[in-house]
Amino acid sequence: MKNRSSLLFAFAFTFFSFISCTKEDSLAATDNSPVVASASIDLVNELDIKTGNQISFEKLTGKQTGKSLTASCATVTVDPVTSAFPKTFYIDFGTGCTTNGITRKGKLKVTFSNYITQTGSIMTIERVNYYVNGNKAEGKIEYKNTTVSANTPQWTRTVTNGIFTDTKGEVYLNSGTHTIKQTAGVSTLTLDDNTYEMTEGTHSVSKQNGAKITLTVLETLVKNYNCDYVSKGKLKVESVLLNGTIDYGNGDCDKDAAYTQNGIVFPFTM
Repeated sequence: MKNRSSLLFAFAFTFFSFISCTKEDSLAATDNSPVVASASIDLVNELDIKTGNQISFEKLTGKQTGKSLTASCATVTVDPVTSAFPKTFYIDFGTGCTTNGITRKGKLKVTFSNYITQTGSIMTIERVNYYVNGNKAEGKIEYKNTTVSANTPQWTRTVTNGIFTDTKGEVYLNSGTHTIKQTAGVSTLTLDDNTYEMTEGTHSVSKQNGAKITLTVLETLVKNYNCDYVSKGKLKVESVLLNGTIDYGNGDCDKDAAYTQNGIVFPFTM
């Protein structure tokens, strides 16, 4: 996210070159910022799902993860205090809680209809005055267990009414549905060796009163629990003038990604 402005400059320079060579004046009006915003939105969604999984593991099963939320600066409470489902937890990051270089503040409201490993169960995540690295995130995530084979647990992740406001005040609306499968760590009693794969799905990101893009899983996205970032896979990007791919890399746990269009690669940092 720190390199957002430099990426936009690269886009602007490239599109200026396109205009000079092709004289397609319509390209001058292209707004590329939703491409960059989409990567930040994905980061926030993945962080929040990871948090929900951690709460489920620690608070519903009584087990501990390697890096507990309660051991950091976040406070977790349950309301109401009951042994029956549904159960609602509030994760309060206060005025700023930094873990692995990512600062969150505000609250997440996480509600479980049943154990997250139970087929048919739904985990719902709602944001309450919630910020990640200074960007405000709003909306709801529904994470429904749709497992068919116990060897490969899976969930449907649906984001509704997503609103992402960056540190410059730009607003991006977002929504979409994806299929998530757990492909490693199924038989162990820890979260740290879990690997999740986003095998299919589509979401849209639109700048308020501006450009809109649609992003579709092109190559399965890979997310390891012990890494905050998607480390592998590709998304297809489509809009009126944009037609490229976002590449998250070859499996390394880092912030790096790249957008490619017309054979030109624009690296950026989430």
